[in-house]
Amino acid sequence: MDAKLKDQLDGLLEKYTELLLGESSPELKDKVEAWVVYSYIAKSMPPLVKHWNEQYPDAKDGMKELISEIKTLNEQHRASSGK
Repeated sequence: MDAKLKDQLDGLLEKYTELLLGESSPELKDKVEAWVVYSYIAKSMPPLVKHWNEQYPDAKDGMKELISEIKTLNEQHRASSGK
């Protein structure tokens, strides 16, 4: 991937994070990126995610916590912005 595309995708992720959570930081972007990748793979290749969850139960628990955190942050953002 060339640098220009990488920068443009980073900008897209930053804006998505901001719209989703009300703010963007490198840490939040990393969390949203992990959530997006996991969610996409879970929908497009469920057996792969099932296998991964079985192989790495601690990572599965970590993803559950991450998904819960993003959901909570999104709900707080929506409540504070009146949407």
